[in-house]
Amino acid sequence: MRADRDYYGTPMEKSVKKIVVVGAGTMGSGIALTAAQSGIHAVQVDLAQSQLEKARGYHTKQLGRLVEKQKISADDAKSVAARIVYSTDFSSARDADCVVEAASENPEVKKKLFKSFVETFDAETILATNTSSISITDIATVTGSRATHVIGMHFFNPVPVMKLVEVIRGLATSDETVARSLDLARAMGKTPVPANDRAGFVSNRVLMPLINEAFFAWMEGVARPEDIDQIMMLGCNFPMGPLRLADFIGLDVCHDIMMVLYRELGDAKFFPCPKLRQLMTAGRLGDKSGCGVFDYPAKA
Repeated sequence: MRADRDYYGTPMEKSVKKIVVVGAGTMGSGIALTAAQSGIHAVQVDLAQSQLEKARGYHTKQLGRLVEKQKISADDAKSVAARIVYSTDFSSARDADCVVEAASENPEVKKKLFKSFVETFDAETILATNTSSISITDIATVTGSRATHVIGMHFFNPVPVMKLVEVIRGLATSDETVARSLDLARAMGKTPVPANDRAGFVSNRVLMPLINEAFFAWMEGVARPEDIDQIMMLGCNFPMGPLRLADFIGLDVCHDIMMVLYRELGDAKFFPCPKLRQLMTAGRLGDKSGCGVFDYPAKA
C-alpha cells in the first residue's frame, strides 16, 4: 500500500498533526505519549490538575527509561516531551485534527463530553472515543450532523507497547472518517483492525466472559487464584493469567464493561461474578489501588 493512500486505496488528503486526548488516566496518558513519540502534537486534558501532574510524571518516567535503554537519545526525549501540552480545558486546542476521549466507561459521561466537542472543535475534527464496550452509534446521538465524524478507536493497555487498535464505525460514520482514523492509528505505529458496532466489539466480548469465569472458578473453590492463572498461562500459552489481567485492567473497569455487555446483550454470562463485585466494593481495584485479586505493595 502506498504511503499516500488510505486503507481503501484512495488518496489521502488530510493527515492528523495535532490531537487532543481528554482524560489523563492510564489509557489517556498512554495515547498522548504514543502520539508525541510519533511526531504528532498532543494536548493532554483532564479536569484534575493532580491527574495531569501524574500523567506528566508517567511521560517523564517512560521517556527516561527509553533513554536509559538507549532506544532514543536524550535530545529525542526532550523533543517528544515538548510535543505534549497539559491543560484542564480542551477549548484551548480548537485547531486539533482529532480529539480522543479516554474518560470513564460511562455512556452519560461520554455523551456529555461529545456534546461539548461539537460545540468546541472544527467541523472536520475527528471525534474519537477510546471506549472498550459502549456503542459508537449511541455516543454519536448527541452530535447531530457531526455523527459522520464520530468513531471508536479502542487502544490497548499499555498503549505505547500494544500494537492493536480496534476501529469501530458507528451507523453514521463516514468513509473519510474511517480512512483518516486508520491512517492516524498507522501513523502512531499501531495496527488498526476494524470491528462492528456491537457491545464489547470483539476483544472484550471474548475476553470478559473468560475473566468472569475465572472469578467464578475462584469463588467456587475450583482452585486458588495463582493456580487458576498458572493453569491458563501454561495450558493455553497466555502471557498473563485472567485474574492477573483483571487486576491490570482494573476490577472497576472490568465490572463496567461486563455491565455494558449484560445490558446490551441480555445474557447472564456477562453479569459480573459476586466475587469480583465484592472486591470492587471493598476498594480492591487491582494495580491502581495496590491490591485486587493479588496484592501489590509497591503500588499502594
